[in-house]
Amino acid sequence: MTHNHRHNSEASWGGRLLITLAMNLIIPAVQIVVGILAGSMALISDALHNLSDFFSLLISYIALKIGRRGPNLSQSFGYKRVEVLAAVFNVALLFGAGLYIAFEGWVRLKNPTPIQGSWVIWAALLGLAANGISTGMLYSGSKENLNIRGAFLHMLTDTLTSLGVALLGVLWLFRPWYFLDPLVSWAIVALIFYSGWGILREALLILMNAVPEGISLEAIQKEVEAIEGVEGLHHLHVWNPAPGTIALAAHVIVPDQMLGGVDELAKKVRERLLSKFNINHPILQFETRAYASQDLLCNVCQNNQTGGKGTCSG
Repeated sequence: MTHNHRHNSEASWGGRLLITLAMNLIIPAVQIVVGILAGSMALISDALHNLSDFFSLLISYIALKIGRRGPNLSQSFGYKRVEVLAAVFNVALLFGAGLYIAFEGWVRLKNPTPIQGSWVIWAALLGLAANGISTGMLYSGSKENLNIRGAFLHMLTDTLTSLGVALLGVLWLFRPWYFLDPLVSWAIVALIFYSGWGILREALLILMNAVPEGISLEAIQKEVEAIEGVEGLHHLHVWNPAPGTIALAAHVIVPDQMLGGVDELAKKVRERLLSKFNINHPILQFETRAYASQDLLCNVCQNNQTGGKGTCSG
């Protein structure tokens, strides 16, 4: 049931991405034309940001489709990490657009030009409406999927920047403070880098197979060793194979017994890992004695570098 629910949710996210794709192609085109006619770099910056969102949303949609493929003989883990790579690429697009906006803002600051505030207001309000709708459509998916979260943050950033540009247009109707145009552009750039860093950090941690945030290896060891029939736990790994999945690989030391008894014990360990740590993909290697090394962490990589021998599950 969980798999079917997730599959249906991803299908829904795909349809919403297509709608936001259409809006983020039409609206920026209108904003760029109006921005050039009105002479507003802030509006052009907002439009370029929206246009970069079109490509990022397209990447997100393609990655979502590829990520739904199951494992095969050449890709035994499936294709879910394609979505993580898409998130990294989307952040790179964001940062590239941010650098361009910052440079153009500096040029405008040195040579401010008159700006048609009324044109800016209507174009920004158009972007605000489209981005607000897109943000609302992607909100639920952003809670479960890193790829969708990247698209959602793109839309949220655009909504806030469109609002800021619209307010700036209202101000220009009454005050010729055109120097604010590049300053608002730089504020947009700061928001872009701030929103992108969190996604980039999470994506890189997944790609590095880092221990997911909020999970303590020592706490896992303590919980598992508290289960009756478990004598020890070592060579422990915990990582995210893909967003929404937490995997574990570990050696579990148990008394010598029939295989059927280990099966029952394995069920208890898996239930404890799921209920306490939300680990839904455990890989357990049962042993009746410990190896020479009983460290919590597996040092096989270090042993390989120094010419030694080691064993490691996972």
